[in-house]
Amino acid sequence: MTITSWSDRPIEQARLLNPAFLAALIWSCAEGYGNIDPQGVPYPLSFVAMPVVLHKSTRESLPRAISTSLAAWLGENAQVHIHFTERAISLVPLVKEGVLFGINGQLLNLSSSRIVAAPRPRLIMTRFLRESSDEVRDCMEKAKFVGRWFASSGDYTTVMAHWGVMP
Repeated sequence: MTITSWSDRPIEQARLLNPAFLAALIWSCAEGYGNIDPQGVPYPLSFVAMPVVLHKSTRESLPRAISTSLAAWLGENAQVHIHFTERAISLVPLVKEGVLFGINGQLLNLSSSRIVAAPRPRLIMTRFLRESSDEVRDCMEKAKFVGRWFASSGDYTTVMAHWGVMP
């Protein structure tokens, strides 16, 4: 994996999509997923969860409960598919970098192609959330929700197929 130098990144990307923030979002998603399936979130699903959470209009249209069928919700919210694949592809190197940052920082563990949230950073995350903007807190809450929702929605390949992407 080639990592783009910070000086060569657009300023918005360096500020909003930095590895630490993405690692925190992936941790939140993995923690939510782990509430349903303790084996952890399948690695490929992190590449679906992040464009869902980071895209404001998609994030704001998410259902309130994980009992909402993913397939039914996607059918009723067809606009979330617009440019989803392009967003997901553009985030791939950044999500990889976030995963590596999270693993190196002991925020995430990788086990059998699944990402598991480290159990001890809750205090760190509590402080991070307390000092964050409303939008950052919303992203973190939605990442946890998306993790739980995806875990409740069937096999990860089915979840990915609903979004129109493949592992």
